[in-house]
Amino acid sequence: MALALWLCGSFVALALLALFVFGLRRRLIQRSGGTFDCSLRWDVAGVEASEPTGRGWSYGIARYRGDRVEWFRVFSYAPRPRRLLERESVEVLERRVPKGEEELALLSGAVVLVCRLRGARVELAMSEDALTGFLAWLEAAPPGQRVNVA
Repeated sequence: MALALWLCGSFVALALLALFVFGLRRRLIQRSGGTFDCSLRWDVAGVEASEPTGRGWSYGIARYRGDRVEWFRVFSYAPRPRRLLERESVEVLERRVPKGEEELALLSGAVVLVCRLRGARVELAMSEDALTGFLAWLEAAPPGQRVNVA
């Protein structure tokens, strides 16, 4: 009986510690400011624009860091960003509203931004306010940098 109680207590303590570390990581990412909620779908070359699906979307947090945006998965313990979007290599192709199953996979009110990043097709889903900030960040490139914002 005592062993069962000890095991249950240990399990609860480990679960609480995992949740604490999970929240601490998010707080540390957001501490420096310049963050926004951003879902990402990477290299979706096979997906037709007319028939988007809800598959492949990952919920994350993006953070501005100089001439790049660092993208972190929300459901991860990794301290480093999963993807880096460098301003000079991001080319905006189109902007659209989520369709079909995407509406269930994304946050409500999200706008999908279809981009090309070094040959890979990338889709970012964010709020209207975050989209305005992202496009302004792209357009604020130093003189001489090629920037394509649709």
